[in-house]
Amino acid sequence: MVEPDLQDIHDFLVEIAMQAGEMITSAHPSTSTTDTKKNSSDLVTETDQAVESMVSSALKSRYPSYSFLGEETYHPGLHLTAAPTFVCDPIDGTTNFVHGHPYISISLAFVHNLRPLVGVVFNPFTAQIYHAIKGRGAYITSTSLSKDDPAKMRQLPLRSPPEPLRGLDEALVAVEWGNERSGNNWEVKVGTFAALAGAKEGGGAMVHSLRSLGSAALNLCGVAAGGLDAYWEGGCWAWDVAAGWVILEEAGGMILGGNRGEWEPTVDGRRYLAVRGTEGGEEEQKKFVEEFWGCVKGTLEYEV
Repeated sequence: MVEPDLQDIHDFLVEIAMQAGEMITSAHPSTSTTDTKKNSSDLVTETDQAVESMVSSALKSRYPSYSFLGEETYHPGLHLTAAPTFVCDPIDGTTNFVHGHPYISISLAFVHNLRPLVGVVFNPFTAQIYHAIKGRGAYITSTSLSKDDPAKMRQLPLRSPPEPLRGLDEALVAVEWGNERSGNNWEVKVGTFAALAGAKEGGGAMVHSLRSLGSAALNLCGVAAGGLDAYWEGGCWAWDVAAGWVILEEAGGMILGGNRGEWEPTVDGRRYLAVRGTEGGEEEQKKFVEEFWGCVKGTLEYEV
């Protein structure tokens, strides 16, 4: 097989993301016209399905030999393989979308040998697109529909050099509640949130604050940009994290498993800890990771 042309793939994913953005911003979903999947907190709209159909058709037409994994066409038993694969979340943040809250994105990735190589994450409501190619850096581009306002691209992280990771008590951390609201994983999350946010005299880490924003892809990009120090998650899928994964790594960040000792996570492992880049490098990041894992109350367990 011919080696994938990562630049061509990147440029085409950006083009598709922009088309998807027009579909998303022209839609008018509501909580009364939305379907559910697993439960009432796991939502899907006609726009999710239409965007994925458009993306899948465009990619299959241009790259017919590559595989495709999308949230809306996934079924149990379908797994990410070593084959060249496009991974798509048509609307990451569907709950935000149906409530009219503009923290949503389309997340597109190219994965080969189970490693994310190209990532594109686009929020059409803020007109910001995060993008990266493995080994070539990560960037944020502010787009505009106006020809008089050209796109502006900046390299990530946005602060150069990035600030030191001084510890959890100076950290802004993203977390998500997910759609499992009972059982082991729920208890682990609630306990961990309390440990992160609680006062030090009670054994907590006393982080600056927790943020639950509703889009895994944008959370990862927020860590890559440096506005978030870390993001801890359980229950996501490959389509939620694959694009943000390469963007984060190319910005000097680190991604690990959500449970203690998971130094080598897999894209489809469904539990993650993302840590931003720092001038202190890997040693400083690992110290922060160990402190964070000390706050995880139990073990996250998800079927892959």
